[in-house]
Amino acid sequence: MTIDPSKISSSITPFAMIEKHSALPREQEILFTMHSVFRIVEITQTSSDSRLWEVQLTITDESDPQLAGLTDCIKEEVQGSNGWYRMGKLMLKVGHFDQAEELYNELLKGASDDRERAFIYHMLAIMKNRQGKYPEALEYYEKSHKILEISLPPTHPSLATSYGCIGGVYSSMGEYSKALEYYEK
Repeated sequence: MTIDPSKISSSITPFAMIEKHSALPREQEILFTMHSVFRIVEITQTSSDSRLWEVQLTITDESDPQLAGLTDCIKEEVQGSNGWYRMGKLMLKVGHFDQAEELYNELLKGASDDRERAFIYHMLAIMKNRQGKYPEALEYYEKSHKILEISLPPTHPSLATSYGCIGGVYSSMGEYSKALEYYEK
């Protein structure tokens, strides 16, 4: 590994050369702080008949505009009323569906009102839809929708969103007439 001193001096990312403390000093190990972010610069195969690849990385810092844009986008997408809901959205975003499902089921057990339950069912439906488990997605969307129908006025925009989501699942299943029925509601 080569480290460009100009990048390190401008970065606030702590690191330590730990070869003196390593069991294998010839490895010249470098320890970076948690949450260090590197950008892939280049990937090259070491030789044409080799399965080894060399990956050239460069460290980023908080002034990196692409990293800042990505961070802002992720923050915006995982906004929620509290940390657990944001965690669930983030898990969905990165495809950790099993953990997201476990978290949402725990949140469901402690849900304090119908609106909260409707939201959790909606998030479970999104998860199942992304997994391609359409019948399960429909079940959760319908549970969410029934709660919303009871707790909201009939012209509330959340009901339209709910109908659209159910229609989207039917469309994904190839049941276009059923999808159209929900889109028209």
